[in-house]
Amino acid sequence: MLSYIVKTTTSLCMMSVILGVITAYTRKKGTLLEKRIVWIGACIGLIGSVVMSILKNTTSRIDTGYWNLGIFTISLVSFLLFLIFSLKKMSDKRITLPPWICLSVITAMTVFYTLPDVWAYPYQMVSAGQSMVSTDFLYKMIGLMLGWILNIVLYFAVASCALSVSEEGCLLMLRLVLLVSALRQLSVMLQIMLAKRIIKSNHVLFLIAKHTSNGNDWFIYLTLLVPFVLTLVLWYRSLHVKEAWRNPAEHRKIRAKWRSVRRWACTAIITFVLCIFNMTVVKAFDSRVVELSPVEDAEIRGGNVIVPFEQVNDGHLHRFAYETERGTQIRFIVIKKPNSSSYGIGLDACDICGETGYYEKDGQVVCKLCDVVMNINTIGFKGGCNPIVIPYEIADGQIIVPIDGLLEYEAEFK
Repeated sequence: MLSYIVKTTTSLCMMSVILGVITAYTRKKGTLLEKRIVWIGACIGLIGSVVMSILKNTTSRIDTGYWNLGIFTISLVSFLLFLIFSLKKMSDKRITLPPWICLSVITAMTVFYTLPDVWAYPYQMVSAGQSMVSTDFLYKMIGLMLGWILNIVLYFAVASCALSVSEEGCLLMLRLVLLVSALRQLSVMLQIMLAKRIIKSNHVLFLIAKHTSNGNDWFIYLTLLVPFVLTLVLWYRSLHVKEAWRNPAEHRKIRAKWRSVRRWACTAIITFVLCIFNMTVVKAFDSRVVELSPVEDAEIRGGNVIVPFEQVNDGHLHRFAYETERGTQIRFIVIKKPNSSSYGIGLDACDICGETGYYEKDGQVVCKLCDVVMNINTIGFKGGCNPIVIPYEIADGQIIVPIDGLLEYEAEFK
């Protein structure tokens, strides 16, 4: 659950802030036609993100790197044009639509880039072998929903706070968050072009790509910082209202307005803190290294690894290994199935996640890499994130695993 709270928060919070500020600016300055232009861009981005998510997860024809280069190029050109149009006071009213068209394109590209991976999270759970009726799937979906709820609240809080400032202040805020987004897009474009060898790598470009990739979260923190400063200012102003009033009714109206501002400012501050908390403390807790249990001793006899029933009859996960002449340790696991006399036996690796291994937690077997909980009764069968099936025999109260069968998977553990 925690991993999907972190993933969803990290993926969505930058988009939530950008869309919140765009919404506020559009509501403050835009005409009905201009508002519709921006909302059309949002709808196009939303539909496109759903289509892209389906294509990315059902076909192998989508090269995400090239797609992102195209998205960022369009977004950056639109941002530059928007800056030019918004900085220049044009006297000809016939050309007032271009900045709103640019803002519409920016909105569409922001949604189109952000959402496909988020839409795919449930599909990834299922494709990794997670049953949709399992408790673990439910917990992960709860984490996903909590991340969505947090970012929806963040969007409305940012939009409401931005509406409370002047038109010039809202425009400045919009320029700043779009500038941070543009810098992030440039850094990702550089990483893609170096990886695709579109541009020739050198030491300077490599260092820039390395540091911007490792510091990707800092772009998100900067994006959150812009409205965070605004909300602090609004919260302080709401405690020291100095607006003039002519009668008690007008006074009550002013006080009600600033109470609303204070509530939204507090809401925004709380959501900012929760986003950063999720991306730091919760992420660190969820990413802590899980130590696999040690490999247990087993007898090697007659070209087989011999495991007696007495050693694995307790219903817990047991890990064994055979070390090859090349020094490769080929691991396999054994666990007695609940309410049964049979055993779940397989490699300590799977076709999806490789040789990262499995561990036992609260009586369940969990994949170390993707955190999928195994159905113990299906261990020993192919499919999903289950351990790779290996040949074995049961005889004379022993599990007999042929070494030749293990050597077939030596490459999995290199």
